[in-house]
Amino acid sequence: MATIIKCLKFHHPSTLFTMERRKLMYNTNNSVLSKSPNVMFVVRRNLLKHSINHIMNKKVLDRYLRLPLPCNKILATYVWIDGSGINMRCKDRVLDCVPYCPEAAPFWSFDGSSTGLATTTNSDTSLRPVAVYRDPFRADPHVLVLCDVLKGDSQEPAATNFRIFCNKLIEMHKAEEPWFGLEQEYTMLDVDGWGLGWPKGGGYPTVKYQYSYCGVGAKYMAGRDIVEAHERACLYAGCDFEGTNAEVTHASWEWQVGATVGIKAPDDLWMTRFIMNRLAEDYGVDITYHPKPFGMLHPGIGMHHNFSCVKMRSDGGYEFILECIKKLEKNHMKHMKVYSNEVWSNKMRLSGKFETAPFDKFSWGVANRGTSIRIQRETKAKGKGYLEDRRPGGDCDPYLVCGLLMETCLGGSSGGGGSKSAKCNFKDPCKK
Repeated sequence: MATIIKCLKFHHPSTLFTMERRKLMYNTNNSVLSKSPNVMFVVRRNLLKHSINHIMNKKVLDRYLRLPLPCNKILATYVWIDGSGINMRCKDRVLDCVPYCPEAAPFWSFDGSSTGLATTTNSDTSLRPVAVYRDPFRADPHVLVLCDVLKGDSQEPAATNFRIFCNKLIEMHKAEEPWFGLEQEYTMLDVDGWGLGWPKGGGYPTVKYQYSYCGVGAKYMAGRDIVEAHERACLYAGCDFEGTNAEVTHASWEWQVGATVGIKAPDDLWMTRFIMNRLAEDYGVDITYHPKPFGMLHPGIGMHHNFSCVKMRSDGGYEFILECIKKLEKNHMKHMKVYSNEVWSNKMRLSGKFETAPFDKFSWGVANRGTSIRIQRETKAKGKGYLEDRRPGGDCDPYLVCGLLMETCLGGSSGGGGSKSAKCNFKDPCKK
């Protein structure tokens, strides 16, 4: 018989069984274990107890961070998406001066086979800088450099590099000035994989979900320190960070990026993901964007995409929005196949419950959060505005989703690769 893992569901960590009471249970003839020897109780684990990052002495680190660097040396952290399509990697490079735009940052390479992006026999993989941000962890003059990943032998996009696809469509429809506003939901987990602040041993919070959304108070909130730190770090970095709020599930939150024109919103979204994951390291907290982290009985995690173009934002734009909705309905399953890192996880989320539409059924409505596409009431009243695609899962690739929205609503493109990003107006201080 397979071992049954029995989770003790208590309302608060303080009510968990002590080791003495567990021992008594093990030794009692009428105990559960004596009747079912294959039942295993989950051992209590204290919050953050196993997080080496959290217990390291930050004052010791501060001693070394205070050391002055040579005036002609800065640290550039190169950031990229790995072969999983959701995790990010980074490594540092010492530069002689600050790259004020991506063209001023040098190309670099890395071991693609160790990040799921290449084979061992053809491992060299290239990093092409595409955006530069201020480093909120080291402060000025140090920078974060967001990169495209290219195959080393052909300089073609790597398997999980959809930025080129997205940017090509943005350049193609530049006259339409595509705007994107992205709403990233996420969940904080303790290092044991259970929800941050959730009762240990597999218990569930006693709070009702309607009090967690945009809530306040120790009973309903968990992880606000991380949210506050993330908000300030993203604004310091130069991301178009627009706001944040607590979500429906305990320890779930959301931040918003944009609306901005072109590639900036998806670029910023990936960088804000990196900043969140890097920042949570210091707290010993794991961040997950999984669309359904706690099963079918609890709300899911999505990333709603708000999209508009000049036609939508101009007088009479509401009619064009309706035309786009018809196109989205026709291509519904095409989108659903790539609206999450794993299709099955987003299918779990899109159950028709918890303000979601069914996975395989397209719908739209005005001010209706239970539809695939939502139209804001103000958009209908003014006759112009934007549409909100509520289908993407929390772990989707915004490059891919934004690209598909343009391709479906405004028209696709042929051929591979992407057009080169416009040159920035900064002079390259590193150029001799």
